[in-house]
Amino acid sequence: MATTKNNSKQNLTISLDREAIRKAKIVAARRSTSISGLLARQIEILIGEEEAYERAERQALTLLDEGFHLGGKIQTSRDDLHER
Repeated sequence: MATTKNNSKQNLTISLDREAIRKAKIVAARRSTSISGLLARQIEILIGEEEAYERAERQALTLLDEGFHLGGKIQTSRDDLHER
């Protein structure tokens, strides 16, 4: 989980149906936290996964741009291969 230098918090309001709230209270209680804590943790996980995916995508694109040397040597010129 990435930490920020500015740890100030801000409230967020969401709307859920009663059944979802009831189930969320049960899950939160089992994890010894509140619904707010449960949601905050899940959002942090989601953000971390998204950042990791973006990092991996940038690394993959960089590797593709650089190309891969698979060994071997080209013995024939392009012109010889495409002689007509």
